Amino acid sequence: MADRPQASGVGATTAEGERIPTVIVDDVHIVYRVHGGGGGGNTPVAGLRRILTGKRSPVIREVHAVKGVSFTAYRGEAIGLMGSNGSGKSTLLRAIAGLLPATRGAIYTMGQPSLLGVNAALLNDLTGERNVELGCLAMGMSRADVKRLTPEIIEFSGINGRGDFATLPMRTYSSGMAARLRFAIAAAKKHDVLLIDEALGTGDAQFRRRSEERVRELRAAAGTVFLVSHTIGSIRSTCERSIWLESGVLRMDGPTDEVVKEYEAFMAKK
Repeated sequence: MADRPQASGVGATTAEGERIPTVIVDDVHIVYRVHGGGGGGNTPVAGLRRILTGKRSPVIREVHAVKGVSFTAYRGEAIGLMGSNGSGKSTLLRAIAGLLPATRGAIYTMGQPSLLGVNAALLNDLTGERNVELGCLAMGMSRADVKRLTPEIIEFSGINGRGDFATLPMRTYSSGMAARLRFAIAAAKKHDVLLIDEALGTGDAQFRRRSEERVRELRAAAGTVFLVSHTIGSIRSTCERSIWLESGVLRMDGPTDEVVKEYEAFMAKK
């Protein structure tokens, strides 16, 4: 795969032995405002009616998705994010990526974090091969690198396992094939901060092994990787540190084995 400098090791440091922070989350709160009740709630028809009449929904709910979360991530770390559904994991990733503003608190990042999720945008009317080219160019690769790496990316994704799908439009792909291609594109480049939201839970066991190994390579190349996954095995095998969010609150931050033990005990009681 692409752009792999010599490994700097987990928890890369300066010449003075200091760890290098890549993401600082400082007492972050994220609050959504949801309009509901009256006039059909949040349906498109109700929304259009409110626009045309100038009337807002009489009920505005506030959803406090992330509540005072603080932590620092360092270069060379792979950090798992775990928690039950609705715990704020994906919201936090989107905020780190700069896609959601913090209501209170602040987030500081090194460079521009790259968010990879199962819903990342690809163009359905273009072929998989063309999507690879555009995705790589969007990440700043040269055309020469794109030409050289495209076959490797397609092979890594495994989309050609049952036919020449790389030359077919994306709309012909299953959701799993599309997710594998998204991961293969994103993983072809070294990132200062790579945010992965449920993208390793797709595909067969062979692809999961390849993708987990690629996450370890990205971390070893002195990047920082955040991984959201409901598959605890993926977090165990790729992340030495984990953060547990529950109802928007940071419940635990520490070595993955310790966090997983507490999280699984909590889930067993639910």
